[in-house]
Amino acid sequence: MTASLQQRRASRRSAVRASARTAGPSGWFAAPALALFFVFAILPIAGVVLLSFTSWNGLGAIELTGLDSWKRVLTDPVTVNALVVTAKIMIFSFVVQFPISLLLGVFTAGMQRYRAVLAVIYFVPLLLSSAAVAIAFKALLDPNFGVGAIKGFEAFRQDWLGNSDLVLFVVVFVIAWQFVPLHTLIYQGGVKQIPRSLYEAAEIDGAGRVQQFFSVTLPQLKYTIITSSTLMVVGSLTYFDLIFVLTGGGPGYATRLLPLHMYLTGFRANDMGAASALGVILIVVGLLLAVVLQRLGGRDRAASQMEGA
Repeated sequence: MTASLQQRRASRRSAVRASARTAGPSGWFAAPALALFFVFAILPIAGVVLLSFTSWNGLGAIELTGLDSWKRVLTDPVTVNALVVTAKIMIFSFVVQFPISLLLGVFTAGMQRYRAVLAVIYFVPLLLSSAAVAIAFKALLDPNFGVGAIKGFEAFRQDWLGNSDLVLFVVVFVIAWQFVPLHTLIYQGGVKQIPRSLYEAAEIDGAGRVQQFFSVTLPQLKYTIITSSTLMVVGSLTYFDLIFVLTGGGPGYATRLLPLHMYLTGFRANDMGAASALGVILIVVGLLLAVVLQRLGGRDRAASQMEGA
């Protein structure tokens, strides 16, 4: 009797160990990544938060000033303007990028060979840095030596980057030119993952191309749309390099968005305390936007898009 009980216990232990092995990899495998994330993300963010309660010019001694930096930042009209400019760029760039990249992604996902050739051409801007793109467009839009100086293109001879009524739309156009290919690639991959059987079933039901797009393609791209939209919206908080080279935040404060305002406050005005407060605001806004967009995708992001198809 005792031997049989021991055998049962041993078999149970082996079964538990086997189930633990088949349940998935151990959480310890994530330890190196978590350690790097803590060192290079959490600690710097904590340092920025602490620095926002101080006064420091970047060279001298750091003085603890409490909420003084926060009061100056939150009551500064330039900060309010930077938030408004950031919101405008975020909204306008999303409105432009989303439909264009979605349609191009669906188009380039086709089986025809010429579409693959066009897809390669579309992705050329991905090979260029933001600084290079900004320098190129700054030269092209120059009213004296750019496209407007070419005979027959006199209509383009305007001060595109010096006119406060036009410059924001020019910036949105340049952003779309650079980043639409990225989102096109995301949608192209999403469309290619949709089973062909869904389209065949829609064809049997008499659905045309437009009906298939709205009844099959869009619903199946739900999570792809959420991912791409998150990159578009949250990514609009990182357009510092492109705008810094293209306009420098001008004319006036017309394109001085939040990350550029943070940089100029810290490294031009030598006010690291206020710049750190702006950095904290930037982090909080980005996290809130990301959480909201992820919630729109539902609680179970791992669920298959085939559910209910």
